[in-house]
Parts: sequence; structure tokens; C-alpha cells
Amino acid sequence: MRLQWRSHKLIYRLSGGRIGSRVIGMPVLKLTTTGRRSGQPREVLLTYLDHPDGFVVAASNAGAAHDPAWWLNLQSQPAAVVEVGRRATEVRARLLEGDERDQAWHRLVEINDGYRVYAESMEREVPVVLLQPTS
Repeated sequence: MRLQWRSHKLIYRLSGGRIGSRVIGMPVLKLTTTGRRSGQPREVLLTYLDHPDGFVVAASNAGAAHDPAWWLNLQSQPAAVVEVGRRATEVRARLLEGDERDQAWHRLVEINDGYRVYAESMEREVPVVLLQPTS
């Protein structure tokens, strides 16, 4: 699966997001965070939902028992960059909670039932994160 994601990231980057811009019926963005230990830029492709205040992503980590590195990086340094196609936007990450999280989670599961399957196989609650443009 890692090889598949690496290939996807390379194709997405080389095509400026024209190829690989949708996965499982959802749009894809490139998130660049700052590594919490290294301080170096870290890139990941994520499916997302459009939100009036930015982009909603789920830190499901493909059903793994632990949070994905990108979410740990955002907890340490919430400033990041989102690229959709060739358009880059500076964002700040915010964990959605309560009704706001529930509404976003319902929309995610409605579009991609895989999130529900992941959540049922894990002990942890899947963090749902809003990436809000800062500029």
C-alpha cells in the first residue's frame, strides 16, 4: 500500500494534480506539514471534503491503531500548506469537536463508507480536522 501511495504522490506532483486528483469518489489534496522532530517539510496526499471554512480531512491512518504522522505534525505545528492541483494555500489546522465533528464525520462516511469501517476496527476515535486558509 505504501508503494501505491508513493506512486500516487509522484504522479500527482508531476501532473500538477491533474492525474490522481480523485480517489474513491473524493477529491485529493496535498498537505505539507512541518515534521515535529525533524523540522523538515513532510508531504502527504489526503482525500478531503470541501467546507465553508476550508478543507476537512480525517486522520484515519487506514484503520491503524495510531494517529498518522501528518496529524501528529499538525498537533505540534498547526500551520501548513494545502495544494489542490497547482493552487497552494496556507492553512491552520483545527480539530473538529462535538456537533461540528459529527456533521463532518457523517458527510465523510456518506461519501466513503471506508471511514466507518476503519472506525469500527479501531480503539481510537478518528480525528476530523479542518484546514482553514490563513490568507
